[in-house]
Amino acid sequence: MTAVITESPYKQKIPNVGWWAGNARLVNLSGKLLGAHVAHAGLIVFWAGAFTLFELSRYNPDLAMYEQGLILLPHLATLGFGVGEGGQMIDTYPYFVIGVLHLVSSAVLAAGGLYHSLLGPEVLEDNRTFAGFFGYDWKDPDKMTTILGVHLMLLGAGAWLLVAKAMFWGGLFDPWAGAAGDVRAIANPTLNPVTIFGYLFGAAGEEGMAAVDNLEDVVGGHIWVGGMLIAGGFFHILTKPFGWARRILIYSGEAYLSYSLGALAYMGFFAAYFVTVNDTAYPKVFYGPVGIMETGTGTVSARGWLAAFHFVLALVVLFGHIWHAIRARGAAAGFDFKKGEMVTSARNVETGNLSTPINASDFTLNFLKYLPIYRPGLSPFSRGLEIGMAHGYFLVGPFTKLGPLRDSEAANLAGLIAASGLIVILTICLSIYGTVSFKKELQTSARPNLTTAVPSVPDSLKSSEGWSQFSSAFLVGGVGGAIFAYLLLNNLNLFQAIA
Repeated sequence: MTAVITESPYKQKIPNVGWWAGNARLVNLSGKLLGAHVAHAGLIVFWAGAFTLFELSRYNPDLAMYEQGLILLPHLATLGFGVGEGGQMIDTYPYFVIGVLHLVSSAVLAAGGLYHSLLGPEVLEDNRTFAGFFGYDWKDPDKMTTILGVHLMLLGAGAWLLVAKAMFWGGLFDPWAGAAGDVRAIANPTLNPVTIFGYLFGAAGEEGMAAVDNLEDVVGGHIWVGGMLIAGGFFHILTKPFGWARRILIYSGEAYLSYSLGALAYMGFFAAYFVTVNDTAYPKVFYGPVGIMETGTGTVSARGWLAAFHFVLALVVLFGHIWHAIRARGAAAGFDFKKGEMVTSARNVETGNLSTPINASDFTLNFLKYLPIYRPGLSPFSRGLEIGMAHGYFLVGPFTKLGPLRDSEAANLAGLIAASGLIVILTICLSIYGTVSFKKELQTSARPNLTTAVPSVPDSLKSSEGWSQFSSAFLVGGVGGAIFAYLLLNNLNLFQAIA
């Protein structure tokens, strides 16, 4: 399916990688990559159809659905197909139809995958024709944001399909309807943005969005999400990436893969959490009791399977995101992973800076730039005060919890005294360093100014007077931070009572 023709005119675009790299061989052959994606979609749809029929053939109406190792049927039942009051299965024909439709669709997708993999053009040209609309260049940010917009619109349409099913096409199974749950149409979904977006800030409970306990809010949330996705799709199609996005993001096939894997990892972790604690979107009659992975007979419930597999797969995908993000960032910086070295020549060998994808990334440099020691616009006294407060505040805890008096009533006071003593010692060391370094500096010739992207210590600290102010402020801030931490520890019960 993903084989590359030996006599391909685009052979120079095929990376020299092993068979295990899979579709990485096709990263620059947009036509064949499309074939691989369509074929993969066919496999996914085929699995959904085949397993729906497989689960239907093994379904036992005398046992609870969540005790039978079923995954797909509980989802279809939640959508209101073939179930009635109390979640009882009353008609299996909808499940059969859904399974067959997926099988037929998989055959169509398989035909498209075969065509684009074996017969279609290897590279889709980016032009104004209909076929050219699907052509792209990984390094073209304008085309990539258009593709992102199309995907967002498709996701929005999917969210609204669920809304249409809930409101107009039979409704959803509501576990709180009647005595034991029933299928009902959601006629009045919640549209109040305060209610919907309040879930993001814990307004409905500490579970966040997973605290939702009624289908009106579920459907209303899908209305809002679908609308925002479609609006975002139009926005990305009609606009070009902003300047900050062009500077920060990497535009390459592997970078897009890392972005996608990161999003999948987040959704996987969130889905695992949601299915574990929520019994409105995942009714216990289909998935089993909330928070329990096994039934009373020792069988893993549908809720347990879903939570465990979503978590494990999300973890694997997260590792993939990190791996491909490092590779994409390294390649953009000129790092050759095969040789383990930078392939770009050093701009100034006198700086002695060994740039890597970590220490030279935009995120790292911006993080360092705004640390107190480098942040522009601060006086030496302000720098020392801020740095000292942070050190003093965090030094009290280890001395309090790990010191020899940790089990006594004087543990907090001992931590304060020890932290303050260490701050005094550090201040003496800072003063000695400043005295020696800057006296020596006066006896030597001026050093040349070297241009570097790495943040450097401001000139205001490169003098005896400036360093003396910095050291004095470090002492004041350090002892003050330690005293503040001591007061917090001594009054912790009061703050807990207020909270």
